[in-house]
Amino acid sequence: MNDPKPIGLTERQWKVVGTTPLRPDGVDKVTGRAQFGADMHLPNMLIGLVLRSPHAHARIKSIDTSKAQALPGVKAVITSADLCDLPSEFVPAGEMMVNYRDMTRNVMAREKALYEGHAVAAVAAINEAVAAQALTLIDVQYEVLPHVLDVDEAMKPDAPLLHDDMITIGVEPKPKPSNVAKRVEFALGDIAAGFAQADVIVEREFLTRPVHQGYIEPHACVASFSEDGHAELWCTTQGQFIVRSFCAKLLGMELSKLRVTPSEIGGGFGGKTVVYLEPLALALSRKACKPVKMVMSRTEVFRATGPTSGARMRVKIGATRAGRITAGEALLKYQAGAFQGSPVQPGCMCAFAPYDLENVKVVGLDIVCNRPKVAAYRAPGGPIAEFAVESVIDELAKQLKLDPVEFRLKNAAKEGTRAAYGPKFGPIGLVQTLEAARAHPHYRAPLKPNQGRGVASGFWFNVGGDTCATLNLSEDGTVSLVAGTPDIGGSRASLAMMASEELGIAYEKIRPMIGDTSALGFNFLTGGSRVTFSSGMAVVEAARDMVRQLRARAAKIWEVPVDEVTWEEGVARATVGGVPKSLTLADIAKTAGKTGGPIVGSAAINAQGAGPSLATHVVDVEVDVETGKVTVLRYTAIQDAGKAVHPAYVEGQMQGGAVQGIGWALNEEYIYDDKGRLENPGFLDYRVPVCSDVPMIDTVIVEVPNPRHPYGVRGVGETPIVPPMAAIANAVANAIGIRFTELPMSPPRVLEAIDAKQAAQSKAAA
Repeated sequence: MNDPKPIGLTERQWKVVGTTPLRPDGVDKVTGRAQFGADMHLPNMLIGLVLRSPHAHARIKSIDTSKAQALPGVKAVITSADLCDLPSEFVPAGEMMVNYRDMTRNVMAREKALYEGHAVAAVAAINEAVAAQALTLIDVQYEVLPHVLDVDEAMKPDAPLLHDDMITIGVEPKPKPSNVAKRVEFALGDIAAGFAQADVIVEREFLTRPVHQGYIEPHACVASFSEDGHAELWCTTQGQFIVRSFCAKLLGMELSKLRVTPSEIGGGFGGKTVVYLEPLALALSRKACKPVKMVMSRTEVFRATGPTSGARMRVKIGATRAGRITAGEALLKYQAGAFQGSPVQPGCMCAFAPYDLENVKVVGLDIVCNRPKVAAYRAPGGPIAEFAVESVIDELAKQLKLDPVEFRLKNAAKEGTRAAYGPKFGPIGLVQTLEAARAHPHYRAPLKPNQGRGVASGFWFNVGGDTCATLNLSEDGTVSLVAGTPDIGGSRASLAMMASEELGIAYEKIRPMIGDTSALGFNFLTGGSRVTFSSGMAVVEAARDMVRQLRARAAKIWEVPVDEVTWEEGVARATVGGVPKSLTLADIAKTAGKTGGPIVGSAAINAQGAGPSLATHVVDVEVDVETGKVTVLRYTAIQDAGKAVHPAYVEGQMQGGAVQGIGWALNEEYIYDDKGRLENPGFLDYRVPVCSDVPMIDTVIVEVPNPRHPYGVRGVGETPIVPPMAAIANAVANAIGIRFTELPMSPPRVLEAIDAKQAAQSKAAA
């Protein structure tokens, strides 16, 4: 593995930022002390279970819970009647939007069950056995309806409608109700004129299937509702404040009466930015007046929680013989699942973003079908669109007889490039990642027969948003750092490092923790690669606020104007009566009670100026022509991190995204039978990569500072999953001369294509 030493940043020398200290939560995690979602226990706690629809599409005619309620040991039974029926209102959840009306129907089916696994009732009982028995006693009468799983089928005039009142947003005049929830379009220049200038045009259609985030920890929570109307909720989540907002809305509560505490999280990747069990546990606890614990089985996770979209796409790109792209066009049709809200809009925004193009048109359609409602998955929408675009880019390079990296360099977006979705880019690092790929030993390494090398680039814009942080100075000179964004990738370490850098004290003197919803003002969730950027910005501001107070306290002690006091390396300094004086942070902490009271640095911001992140991946594969198995031999991920606060964790994000992309490219998919029932709801049949499936993944961290952040930070967690599928598809095409436009490239599909090619060659030879 390469040393993840960053390249490209020379503006400032750092003492803590850029090093690799141990993570503060590491010992608790390796010793088993860390509390995850299912680890919480309370006295007199009940166990909650959910009854789920066996049908992909069915009208709910009636629900009789009387027998379940009469079963000894059952303390509460709920249906949709126990949750508020909310009007349509769109609110942000990570990079995606959710609709309250849809949310209340996704959490618990009302008029219809819209996918197999859709919750229709829930019970709380003294133990799991009683709760499971109670579920069998609930009588649900269904009218089974025709279902639809594919976007093209869902768009047909005679397709079964999931929602009779769904009118496509973005189309005028308003069409009749359909399964198309929304149409989005981004355009730049004159697309027809652009294609007229092209010497070579490649147009292809692509298909991807839904894939799950694959987090190891299932959804879990414990709810405790008091008789006075106040409630506490412990859950595994990427955003405790979002959970509070959603649950309070669904239960008709005041926000201040609900306190949400996030547990440690055993993986999320965007899939834990919404609610499933949490409002049900609260509703059950409210009825029973006892705490209720709910934990999903792995089967429930697959059947009832959001994968990312599958999609059908058409991409067309034209270029001159000199290698300049003249036009790019795409039609992206994304599955939303049972309710609107696929990531088609960010998919449209990402599709051509890595390139400096004058003529672009991207149309996206958000289409509902009888599958679980999709949720965010790491750069939601981006990997799907980039798989199609980067595959066509590679095919164009081959037709033009240009090196794929050189072709990308000729067209790479750079500072000043206007993206089709609107903004002009500031400093960005795509060119640097491409140059690093070209210079890397991997790119010139020899290959054997049936081996191929692929390249792809990717883009993610990143977000900021509402963020709070506090730094509390203890009497011994140590500092407690409280952030409101759950740590899903080492952010506690990164935030403590930035606080250490600002305050000038040792990293080990700072104790970072994640606060519950009563500890801080509102914080947007952990998503969109925003935490190191936005929470880091808040921590830096809070630290500078603390330094101002420390200087003021030192000035008071010395009886000098505060302007005469400096703060360097954790020490206040001034010249008093011609004599140099100094006080350490610990010195000031000891006397804080005599100089004005506790010292607390705080910041509450709406972070703006997130910097886009771009990456280039290089991958080598070998294809076994006898079995169709694709083996990844070597992988190098190169990415602009802006500033790698903790390079090892940046490397980990890059490697993790690549591994998930390998699974998406080669094996992962939802498989349904003809009744709309999921056939592979577990890790035995839903094939995520294991260690033997992936090589050691080399990384190169490029640093083009984001000028909008005090430390130059860009988000890094989303971008690494954007290039892998296209890079692997390009490698397979170079290995065996077959271009795959459908994912996953699993052994049966690859072998079928190889056999078809050999049969065609034999026929031609005859």
